[in-house]
Amino acid sequence: MTKFLLAVHVLAAIVAIGPVTVAASMFPPAVRRAQAAGPDAAALASVRLLHRICRVYAAVGLAVPVFGFATAGSLGVLSDAWLIVSIVLTAAAAGVLALLVLPGQEELLAQLDNSGAGTGTGSDTGPGTGTTTGTPVVPRAVARLGMLTGVFNLLWAVVTVLMIIRPGSTTGA
Repeated sequence: MTKFLLAVHVLAAIVAIGPVTVAASMFPPAVRRAQAAGPDAAALASVRLLHRICRVYAAVGLAVPVFGFATAGSLGVLSDAWLIVSIVLTAAAAGVLALLVLPGQEELLAQLDNSGAGTGTGSDTGPGTGTTTGTPVVPRAVARLGMLTGVFNLLWAVVTVLMIIRPGSTTGA
């Protein structure tokens, strides 16, 4: 049963977290392209698609820690330091994604919608943003989102390394 749980945990990490890291990394440059393109529906559709990928795969990614805890429990390593550090870093990565990256993407999408990119016209206000028609996307916000996405990706990279190296493991690695 342990091998099955481990296999599902690893597959969930690859299938769910991989697309989030790639799509989130592609999002800021796509926003820049959409703004530069002006009223280009295709450019805005690309930004929306990347945001949807991030949202959907973030939800699917909840399976990763669920199967991770099940695997750790079956291996009897729940109290190992490397696993506790991995759990904390995973929680931090999830927090960065849920509280900073996804809302940042939504705000930039609202700004693009309000600037008229992709539609030719803007609305008076975006959903909950209070911005007005013609408001350009703020380059600092795009840069900040890129930085936060990098932090998210770095946290996952560290967790992945910890899962492979497992300090104190009996695999001899």
